[in-house]
Amino acid sequence: MALDVQHSGESDEAELNTAINTTPLVDVMLVLLVIFLVTIPVVVQNIPLQLPNQRNIVTETKPENIVLAVDRNEQVYFNNVPVDSSEVRDRLIERQKAVTDGNFPEVHIRADRSVRFETVGRLILACQQAAIVKVGFITLPAALN
Repeated sequence: MALDVQHSGESDEAELNTAINTTPLVDVMLVLLVIFLVTIPVVVQNIPLQLPNQRNIVTETKPENIVLAVDRNEQVYFNNVPVDSSEVRDRLIERQKAVTDGNFPEVHIRADRSVRFETVGRLILACQQAAIVKVGFITLPAALN
């Protein structure tokens, strides 16, 4: 509260100024806004990256490639032969050990669109445990979906 001393006189009663002075508040808020606008571009730093472009590569079928498929009933197929999902890792390890010429097999995973991701995730985990380096997903082009 402030006391108005400019108009005090003998006959005038001392009146209190009850109005809140908002000018300093507005000044402080404007300064904070300017500081905020100046510092935000400095704080947000992007790492310069060149992100890959989308491209569709035709799958090259090689005899050493392994095709894992999962149908809508979550039945797993190893090169078109039905197998139990627990056998996939052991078969992948066997195929990996059988390589002598350095051409390690690639795994291509085909899954029905209604299959839960958990089943596909187990296949990916089996590939990782078998030390398979290249794992790809076989999909249809967008026009054929």
